[in-house]
Amino acid sequence: MVHGKKIIVVMPAYNAEMTLEKVYGEIPFDIVDDIILVDDCSRDNTVELARKLNIRHIVKHDVNKGYGANQKSCYEKALSLSADIVIMLHPDYQYTPKLITPIVCMIANGVYDTVIASRILGRGAVRGGMPVYKYVSNRILTFIQNLLMNQKLSEYHTGYRAFSAEVLQAINFKDNSDDFIFDNQMLAQILYENFTVGEISCPTKYFKEASSISFRRSMIYGLGVLKVSFQYFLQRNFHIRSRIFNSRDSRYPIRPLKFLSGCV
Repeated sequence: MVHGKKIIVVMPAYNAEMTLEKVYGEIPFDIVDDIILVDDCSRDNTVELARKLNIRHIVKHDVNKGYGANQKSCYEKALSLSADIVIMLHPDYQYTPKLITPIVCMIANGVYDTVIASRILGRGAVRGGMPVYKYVSNRILTFIQNLLMNQKLSEYHTGYRAFSAEVLQAINFKDNSDDFIFDNQMLAQILYENFTVGEISCPTKYFKEASSISFRRSMIYGLGVLKVSFQYFLQRNFHIRSRIFNSRDSRYPIRPLKFLSGCV
C-alpha cells in the first residue's frame, strides 16, 4: 500500500509464457498488494506459469475475446477486490515494471487521477526499436488528437497506464470496443470527464516475444483513433452525442475548444 491505498497490478495476457516470469520478478511487491492476470485464451502455457508464480487471481477466457475485452475483465476484477489504484502492465516485457513505484505515488499523493507511461518523452520509443512507420503515425495521430481534444499529451497510444478507482468507476469502459482501440476510447473518456492525466517517461522494448499488431491492424487502429477524436470534438463542442461518452453526466460542464492550444 501507499498512504493506505490498495495497489493492484492487472496484466492482460495472451501467449506471454516467454516473458511473464521476467515481468513478475521486477514488480515492486513492497507496495503492490495484489496481481490479477487475465488470459485471453492463450495457446501456450501462460496460465500454468502464472499458477507456478503463485499469482492469486487468474481469470481465463474460454475464447479469445480481444485486447479490449481482456482489459474489461482486468478492471472489473480489480474493482471487485476493492482496489484504490490499478496499474495496467503488459506481461510481454515491452514496458518495465520498475516504474510502478513512481507511477503509483503520482496518484496516491493526489497529484493526478491517471498516469500514462510515455514512450515519446525521453525518446524511449526510438531507442527501444519502435518501427519508423509506428513512430511517425504515433506523432501524427497525437498531434491531431491534441488539436481536436484540446490537450497537450506527448502520446495517446502507450499500453502502460495507472488509474485511481474513482476514474474506473466513473467512465463507461464497458461499452468500449473489445479490440485495440479500447485504449484510446478509455483515455478519451477520462479526458472528457476532466480527470487529470499525468505522464512519465518510459523506455520500451521491441523484440520477437513482445506483442505488436500488424501493419494492417495498425491502419485500422489509426482510423479508429480519428473516429474517437472526432466523436470527442463533436460532443464536447456541438453536443452531438456519442455512446461511449454517454454513460453519465460529465463531472464538469461542456467547454468550448480553443483551437491550437493543445498542439505538440
